[in-house]
Amino acid sequence: MRRRQQGVTCVEFAIVGAVLFTLIFGVIEFGRALFVANALAESTRRGARVAAVCPVGDSAPAQVAIFATANGTSRIAPDLTTGHVVVSYLDQAGVPLANPTEPGNYAQIRYVRVRIVDYTMRMLIPFVMPEFLMPAFTATVPRESFGYSPTRQAFLPCTVTPV
Repeated sequence: MRRRQQGVTCVEFAIVGAVLFTLIFGVIEFGRALFVANALAESTRRGARVAAVCPVGDSAPAQVAIFATANGTSRIAPDLTTGHVVVSYLDQAGVPLANPTEPGNYAQIRYVRVRIVDYTMRMLIPFVMPEFLMPAFTATVPRESFGYSPTRQAFLPCTVTPV
């Protein structure tokens, strides 16, 4: 009887081990997805803050929003680029202005909104939802100086040091 059951423990371990390791890797991936979601929410806040103090249309808010390195890649999420960052300038009612750099529209800017959209996160577990679209993350802040220096009577360029 014992000779007939020699391989049973290996088969049982293979079945239980496959389920256990899948569960462990699933928990790790879920934690990584939550980290990326939290980092994207923080990055929109950072980008909006920089957009409020930099001249309208500057590229620095997008660079700050993705935590860009010197070569332009993101430190927080793979495949996150400045193309995923949308900067909008809003009027008092919260409606985006079509062309905020025009003299009449510039005075109407009251808020700055930064959004991260269409970011797809790739999962590391194969065959089980290999990638999924993250929701849009948004941060809105009141306008500030937009880079204008009253002492110099001019707009200063926005310089941001890469992280």
